[in-house]
Amino acid sequence: MMRNVPILERSAALQKEVLNKLGEGLAGRARCNPSNGKLALGTIQVESFNLARLLSEAAGTEAMVHFAKRDTTGPFEERIALLSVAQSVTSLATALLSNHRDFGITDLDPFEEFLSLANHLRVHCTPESWIRLGEEILSRGSDLSGSPGLDPTHQEFRSMFARFADTVIAPLAEETHRKDRIIPDTILKQIAELGAFGISIPEEYGGSFVDHSLMVIATEELSRASLGAGGSVLTRPEICAKALLAGGTEEQKRKWLPVIASGEKMVCIAVTEPNTGSDVAQVSLSARLTDKGYLLNGEKTWATFAGRSEILCVLARTGAPELGHKGLSLFLVEKPYDQGGDEHHFRHVQPAGGVLEGHAIPTIGYRGMHSFSIAFEDYLVPVDQRIGEEGRGFYLQMQGFAGGRIQTAARAVGVMEAAFREAVSYAGSRNLFGRSLAEFGLTRHKLGMMAVRIQTNRQLALRVAGLMDESEATMEASLVKFLACKDAEWVTREAMQLHGGMGYSEEYPVSRYFVDARVLSIFEGAEEILALQVIARPFMEQFLEPVTA
Repeated sequence: MMRNVPILERSAALQKEVLNKLGEGLAGRARCNPSNGKLALGTIQVESFNLARLLSEAAGTEAMVHFAKRDTTGPFEERIALLSVAQSVTSLATALLSNHRDFGITDLDPFEEFLSLANHLRVHCTPESWIRLGEEILSRGSDLSGSPGLDPTHQEFRSMFARFADTVIAPLAEETHRKDRIIPDTILKQIAELGAFGISIPEEYGGSFVDHSLMVIATEELSRASLGAGGSVLTRPEICAKALLAGGTEEQKRKWLPVIASGEKMVCIAVTEPNTGSDVAQVSLSARLTDKGYLLNGEKTWATFAGRSEILCVLARTGAPELGHKGLSLFLVEKPYDQGGDEHHFRHVQPAGGVLEGHAIPTIGYRGMHSFSIAFEDYLVPVDQRIGEEGRGFYLQMQGFAGGRIQTAARAVGVMEAAFREAVSYAGSRNLFGRSLAEFGLTRHKLGMMAVRIQTNRQLALRVAGLMDESEATMEASLVKFLACKDAEWVTREAMQLHGGMGYSEEYPVSRYFVDARVLSIFEGAEEILALQVIARPFMEQFLEPVTA
């Protein structure tokens, strides 16, 4: 156990106390609907967004405390944990001192102990501290951002997925990105042989579920090789399986989960629509019940992997629009895969005349799977392919998204780690003004900060994975997704910056990491929606007086 654990534990406890007071104060500023007790965030959106960021950083502190208590870490990891917590506490102290009135706080006396602690921790967060960390990183041969502190079983899985990522996916990653290719079936077959598609599915349904930490580990390693052709291919089975496990009948589970787990059928999630975006409750694609089944009509967009997939998990409206999210149902929609066909376009006509057609959307990154706009025209879906009862689709989809968000955080960590390794390698080989780039203090400072952000997000993802083994952990999954995706943009940006002009070229993979990272804060819950509606709102509402009739 690290010697600094007591101060890290006190930091986490005080951060929590301060954030509770900030949340309570900000809730007092917000207008509240007396009929349902819901906060109206319209006048405090900026403050609420900032609160969400501070909450996510505090979650990182808690994860690093948990990390520090393990016996599997050493002095290097201790330095990273201390710097991570010092940075987080300092960030909160700065926000408190500069913007406390924005949070409805007028008196700083109750925060005296916390501010004193922040001043103490600042001595651990000097430029010299970061530079020394960067110097040590440059002398390490492996685990540049620190050991993840895994037990032997999980470390063995990590090594297996790392080898696969390095030998199978990485050699094809650049070509897949540059030429906008789809993942070859040969790669999908090998991923299936690893058991990766069934990593979130219980063994009784043909899966290989161990725990959520294994899913996080596998996703990080595969994403390190390629976001689009590696880690992201696991997300769709994860989301679909979670929905099936939560709402499917036993017959449905036994029919669909084994073919998903084995990789026999690929999966696509079709939720977003051209005019709804993150406002899932306003989904309008209709599913009208007839004597033959449901007829689907409407459009979906950003349906990743739709061309290759044989199963579309579709959220559709079975109830009146005024019912909002209570009028939505979830369906498993089958479509054929035309092997050897146009990977950017598909069209399937059912014997009864229903049509399903899709076109790939050109993107600057996240290539390897293709995201599609798809149109349904009287497309027939049997009744027994509805998951759960009518009107439960929104809730089942949200349960699936919780797993998808923690997995997205793991994808972000993988992309960060890849960019970081490239930055360390390039800094050691590039000479500038007669010196190695790695000798400059600013270079080392940046590398130190990268390592801390990567390890903090890695540990938070693993911590949330452990919580998900015990409960839903929806808030925690949103916090780690929010933090990791934003940090991935910074880390990949700095890695590109260290490459100078070559980072902007396509000769080095760091440019791919940069454009890939940019999508992470957009999908699986745009950061603004997560911050305001999923994180800040419920956090502040706990401080409201209960609504009485």
